[in-house]
Amino acid sequence: MPELPEVEVVRRGLANWVAGRTVAGVDVLHPRAVRRQPAGAADFVARLTGTTFGAAQRRGKYLWVPLTGRGRPEAGWGSPRPEAGGGFSMIGHLGMSGQLLVQDPTVPDETHLRVRLRFTDGGRELRFVDQRTFGGLAVEEAEDDPEGTPVSIAHIARDPLDARFDDAVFVAALRARRTTVKRALLDQTLISGVGNIYADEALWRSRLHYDRPSATLTRPQAALLLANAREVMAAALAVGGTSFDSLYVNVNGESGYFSRDLDAYGRENEPCRRCGTPIRRAAWMNRSSYFCPRCQRVPRVRDGG
Repeated sequence: MPELPEVEVVRRGLANWVAGRTVAGVDVLHPRAVRRQPAGAADFVARLTGTTFGAAQRRGKYLWVPLTGRGRPEAGWGSPRPEAGGGFSMIGHLGMSGQLLVQDPTVPDETHLRVRLRFTDGGRELRFVDQRTFGGLAVEEAEDDPEGTPVSIAHIARDPLDARFDDAVFVAALRARRTTVKRALLDQTLISGVGNIYADEALWRSRLHYDRPSATLTRPQAALLLANAREVMAAALAVGGTSFDSLYVNVNGESGYFSRDLDAYGRENEPCRRCGTPIRRAAWMNRSSYFCPRCQRVPRVRDGG
């Protein structure tokens, strides 16, 4: 599943290609792509048609675009707020295989094209392609804030690349949690955007085992873990994110290249770049955790629980 760097790459593409454009029409080609729309596909189409896209935003792994102007909402779901800046936003989640592509209208439809948005300027259209149909789009009410944050994700924490992320609050909260450190990193109410890949990478850089109780971290250790998570995601963002197959691409259909620079994730039995010990893979919460058994020692179990 795409994590923060991959989603941020897509957000930047949307900011470049669709901001300020007005929706002329919408084609929903598969109902699952808009299953999160309360009143269904017809309502999704009505709410988008005639609106103008604002600057694309992101919170963790979620993307959204604030909407201005008036769509044509179906009866029974209220009316858009009249003020510019919008009472609604189009939210998108890429799921396992979702892609938001900016394509010339003459380009043949992709095999797994689910939604098409056409614009009044007649230029490139926005296509939502999703092979596994775990992702989706919806138009929903937004918080009364400058970003137009969709109500459904207002509870999600800010991410470490957000200028408003509070390092001190995160460090204190991490050390107060009664959980293990990797579980804490994946808790989107504590810190958003960190998934399995970048959690393993940050833990490797910090020399911390994934099952280390978060309450046992010192403040310097917690601060270093945060710094490493931020650093590894920034490095991934600089090269377009991490692509292991053709399912993750940016809005122009291009893959990212950070998979070449991973130190732990996906490197089972390959030598640790720090000490040479073979990297191990362990089953963890229906996923895998990759770690160096020498650099990232298994935490000791204290007597008496």
